[in-house]
Formats: sequence, structure tokens, C-alpha cells
Amino acid sequence: MRGRFIALEGGEGTGKSTQASLLAAALAERGIACEVTREPGGTPGAEAIRTLLLDPALPGWEPAAEALLFAAARSDHVAKRIEPALKAGRWVICDRFVDSSLAYQGDAAGLGEGAIRTLHQIGSNGLYPDVTLLLDAGPDTTASRISARDGDATDKIGGRGATFHEAVAKAFDRLARTEPQRFRRIEASGTPQEVHVMVLNTLRDLLP
Repeated sequence: MRGRFIALEGGEGTGKSTQASLLAAALAERGIACEVTREPGGTPGAEAIRTLLLDPALPGWEPAAEALLFAAARSDHVAKRIEPALKAGRWVICDRFVDSSLAYQGDAAGLGEGAIRTLHQIGSNGLYPDVTLLLDAGPDTTASRISARDGDATDKIGGRGATFHEAVAKAFDRLARTEPQRFRRIEASGTPQEVHVMVLNTLRDLLP
């Protein structure tokens, strides 16, 4: 039986990595084999591309080149890790997937949704998560979390201005409204455990 593919999406500081880890632990308690991974990254090749994309010490990329790099990293990730795990019956929990590219490069950077979906079809055979959990938290909450996590340091994309990140938030909202059958919204301003309970509740139809 093919495994389930769950992606966690949202802007900076919404708690995606924390909730991915908590969800994996909850699945393990239920006897569900799973893998936790991230984008960009998840394989040696994709992690190398992650450095090119996010390391603030390296030069930046134009939007088209950035989108191509994300698509290349995702292609390697899907082929070498995500699809093999799903075919083996394991669940995959991914911190960001193609919806981040649609929001960040497609909308906020102005490349358009069509270009991102075309790259995704070419590179990753159009794979989409079974469920995308969209975590949403207020700006004060996310700013506090980012400060605690990063201090004065941030990656090249996270460090972009407020206008860019506002466009990202609007893009995620639009995507969730456009594909309600796949997206499930989570109010993520509470404590990690409070948010975790909401995650489990929204996934209860998939859990044994």
C-alpha cells in the first residue's frame, strides 16, 4: 500500500519544522513508518542546492534562476527519496514542497503560477501532497519565533522585506482557497503542543 504524503506550508516562523517532528513522533506511536524531510533539501544533491539558494554569503539569484534551482532540488528529492518511501508504504512528512515555490517564486517574485507548475511537471512528474497543512500565525508571533531561532542572522529568502512576505502570505491564502480538497488550515499561534493537537485533529480521517 502506498504511503501518505503530508506537506507543511506557511510563511517564515509558523512552526513547520517543529510540527513536522511532532507529527512524525505521533505517527511512530501509532506504528506508522514515516520519514521527515525538507525543501529545499532531503537528498545530498538537493542539500547542496539548498546552500546555493539560502546561504547569505553567496550571491543572490534572479527569480527565474531561483525557480529553476528549486525545481532541480525538488526533482532529485522526489526521485531519490519521496517516491521510493511512498512506494515502500512509508509516510513522508515534508517541511515545504511545491506550494512554497508557487507562493514565493510564482506570486511574490512575479514568475506566475503557470511557470512554476510547468517546471514541477517536468522535474517531479507533477507530484502533489495528499494533504497540505497550511500553518498560519500572526506577525508578532512569527517575528518572535524567527528572532529566537535566527537572532540577527537569516537566510537569503527569509531576509527579504515585509512587502515580499506579505505577498507570500496572500499567495498561500489564495492557493488554499483554490484547492480546498488538498489544503487544511491550522491556526499556529499557540504553543507547539496546542498546534500539534490541531494537526492531529485535522488529520484524524487518515490516522488509524
